[in-house]
Amino acid sequence: MLIGNLSQLFSNPGAVLMQLAYTIPVILISLTLHEWAHAYAAFRCGDPTARNLGRMTLNPIAHIDPIGFLSLLLLGFGWAKPVPVNSRNFTNYKVGETVVSLAGVTMNFLLVLLAGTALVIIGRVYPMAFLNTALITILVYVISLNVTLMVFNLFPVYPLDGYHIFELLFAKVLPVRFFMFMHRYGYWILIVLLLLFNRLGFSPISVVRGWVFEIINKLIAI
Repeated sequence: MLIGNLSQLFSNPGAVLMQLAYTIPVILISLTLHEWAHAYAAFRCGDPTARNLGRMTLNPIAHIDPIGFLSLLLLGFGWAKPVPVNSRNFTNYKVGETVVSLAGVTMNFLLVLLAGTALVIIGRVYPMAFLNTALITILVYVISLNVTLMVFNLFPVYPLDGYHIFELLFAKVLPVRFFMFMHRYGYWILIVLLLLFNRLGFSPISVVRGWVFEIINKLIAI
């Protein structure tokens, strides 16, 4: 959670504003690249819908959902505007659905890998650079945010990316009414899950995030 406690905003506004100055650009870049990856993948698979609607762009304005953006700031999870995709245009339906669904989380993984590699190199080659609080804060938040986006989007709940993979895998196994139910109530199921994770103080997101930082720490210590 970026703003863990709203009271901090009033007790120490300078620190919060400085934190926002570091993290807002990371949020804009991460969400934009996630959605651009979906649009580009769809285009390469034969569907020009997103490109024709101006979504195959690196302009954050085209991708940012105001509520999802604020949710990321206040609650630690959020979303961008979904990229419009017409799967009937794919040259190969199954390949297209899989590639497009995984494109966003793949981009998040690459950003985690890039920032993690930078931290390891800094820690092993020039550890004094860790005194540069701004640089380290930005790299750590790039990792934390993109792990969150990656794991969050892999939940097999509509309308997240993971659900499209789930539907593709089990469309012939589960009854149609199950998928109709998920399309109708997926948003509510997602909200309940997130509230439950928050209540328990435990979630797959925090577990994976912990694994990633543990790996980075071990690599720096080698």
